[in-house]
Amino acid sequence: MPVDEPEIRRHLLSGLSLALGGANVIMQLSRPAVGRGVLESTVESGSLHRHPVKRTRTTLGYIMIALHGTDEERSVMRREVDRQHRSVRSSETSPVAYNAFDPQLQLWVAACMFRGVVDAARFLNESLDEATIDELYRRSALFATTLQVPPAMWPKDRAAFEEYWNDALDQVSVDDATRQFLLGLASLDFLARPLRWTLAPAHRFLTTGFLDQRFRDELGLEWSESQARRFDAVRSLARRLNVLTPRVLREFPWNVVLWDTRRRINAGRRVV
Repeated sequence: MPVDEPEIRRHLLSGLSLALGGANVIMQLSRPAVGRGVLESTVESGSLHRHPVKRTRTTLGYIMIALHGTDEERSVMRREVDRQHRSVRSSETSPVAYNAFDPQLQLWVAACMFRGVVDAARFLNESLDEATIDELYRRSALFATTLQVPPAMWPKDRAAFEEYWNDALDQVSVDDATRQFLLGLASLDFLARPLRWTLAPAHRFLTTGFLDQRFRDELGLEWSESQARRFDAVRSLARRLNVLTPRVLREFPWNVVLWDTRRRINAGRRVV
């Protein structure tokens, strides 16, 4: 049975899903070549620590254009991302070789983003039927193809994806420098101190809760039964809020990000 658009929109557009953002970024960067690519990047304009608001806006803009944009808008976004990625290459001193145009690395990033979409949908909805997950998977292929991943590289179905994912997990490994960087992200070390002191404990708790044990182990993060019970309580509250909140508020800031990114594209301004 086809899944109607309002149902898909309800799963994809909720401001509460941003709670998963930190965990999903950590998943992406837990592959050595991706983590080192970000850690060593000389692209100052894309640095989260130097431009946290801009970096967040462009990341959310990419997600919205990939999932909800037109083919022309996705082409613009791809060119913008390519411009940033052109300088992201390993040097002779890099501990691992990497190239931001490597489709295998981009496939991993897109795969993590799909996992984030499903994790968010499950976090905010007690029951998620298979038809809805299949549709979310189909749409998530756009995360890959809006980069440099040929359509044929996206696993043909969810069974093929699980096979790819299980194999890809064997390549997850975090060295000391990357671990320090990722733990800093979990603790919001890119924010000004007053905001960091206020928000970091909750953000680190949620980030740890959303990570699979494989990634917690790489970062040395502990997760107790009492923490799991607190996380379940937060999930129950989030589900109630997601149902009760009016649509225009529930979809914030995704709706504003899509409007702003389209405005920038139409004006010929840079969006990344």
